[in-house]
Amino acid sequence: MKIRFYGAARTVTGSQHLLEINGKKLLLECGIFQGRRRDFYERNATFPFDPREIDALILSHAHIDHSGNLPNLVKQGYHNPIYTTPPTADLASIMLRDSGHIYEEDAEYINKKKRKHGDPLVEPLYTIADAERVPELFQEVGYNTPFEPIPGVTARLVDAGHILGSAAVVLDIQEKGQKKRLWFSGDIGRYKLPLLADPVLPEDVNILLMECTYGDKPHRDPDEAYIEFRDVVKKTQSRGGKIVIPAFAVGRTQELVYDLNRMITEGEIPHLPVFVDSPLAVRASDIFRKHPDYFDDETHQFIQTGRHPALDFPGLTYTHSVEESKAINTLEGPAVIISASGMAETGRILHHLVHNIEDPRSTICIVSWQAPYTLGRRLAERQNKVRIFGEEVPVKAEIATIGGLSAHAGQTMLLKYAQAANANGLQEIFLIHGEEDAAAILMGKMKEAGIQPVRYPEYGEVVEF
Repeated sequence: MKIRFYGAARTVTGSQHLLEINGKKLLLECGIFQGRRRDFYERNATFPFDPREIDALILSHAHIDHSGNLPNLVKQGYHNPIYTTPPTADLASIMLRDSGHIYEEDAEYINKKKRKHGDPLVEPLYTIADAERVPELFQEVGYNTPFEPIPGVTARLVDAGHILGSAAVVLDIQEKGQKKRLWFSGDIGRYKLPLLADPVLPEDVNILLMECTYGDKPHRDPDEAYIEFRDVVKKTQSRGGKIVIPAFAVGRTQELVYDLNRMITEGEIPHLPVFVDSPLAVRASDIFRKHPDYFDDETHQFIQTGRHPALDFPGLTYTHSVEESKAINTLEGPAVIISASGMAETGRILHHLVHNIEDPRSTICIVSWQAPYTLGRRLAERQNKVRIFGEEVPVKAEIATIGGLSAHAGQTMLLKYAQAANANGLQEIFLIHGEEDAAAILMGKMKEAGIQPVRYPEYGEVVEF
């Protein structure tokens, strides 16, 4: 068996890991590499392997850094099954189509300038039409259901607890008279996340491929984040302001809706209007509601006692049209507005910020990590003025940052995950999907805990067992 690390190696994004077993090729993930603009197109438009030679693919979950380059893979000749859970198939279908739309718009914007100067035009990374070919290849597999993606490999998907339908991939491999178990973590979730079951820990593992995104720090308890979020809502509501939340459309938006449902149902805050104003988030929420069997026991109990679904409650509105979105900003009184994008760079959230950022009664609530140079980062840094739609505006609204809402495992959970695999028979752990500093700190902690051997593979590195 050979493992070739072609993505999320010494970086966080672009997850791609190619296995060669019994003369066949099995690809784990096909994600988009996100980085500097000049590297983005070249890295994502070409593959370090021939897509036509891949015999099967397994997708752990729908996030774009894991699924986002599937349209290119199919466009370049891949035509075999893509194994994944039913929620992941549904979520990836809408997210890939949305990405194709964005790439088409970006290319058209660039080409307008190029036409004026007579420069060669650019092609979108892929199109909506390319994205719409991917779902034809999805083979849906439920948790703990064995399947054979290639000869000699029995696979199972187990709950990773990261987003709806997310999975770790368990491969029981027979090759040349030997048996090995390879466990690929995907993105590892956390205990006590809203809606989701806790991650399944590894067992009887020989080779572990494990993400290490937050290997450098533990996370706060989700219960503490819930209380902090509740207090922000109560305080803003009491002064008559609006709570405006830039949030990622898949995962974070649904968790916030569930938390607000709990607060209102249990009488922790007075009733107030809640708006989910993002076309992608609305479609994603529909998919969450389609798959309640993937919710955790706590959510099922809440649905039974609350007598209404986790993601629907009186006062909650999912907006669909531009007119509905605009109408939100004509309403008087307190309200919660959840809108994309999560880093406040594009989309409807910008309009809600413009209407509320100069109101000292209102709160801009930052609920996730914000990349450098984004509007979300400038707000999180509490800059006095920010630029929106090309205009500089003063920040008079309160800025609240809620830590502890990440859907990724922190350092403590990562150590627990690795410790579960650190038993007789373990041959090696490979840390992937993490920056160098995070990996180095986690490797030090693992060494202190007696978890060995551990490797941090380079991009393109090949390991043979």
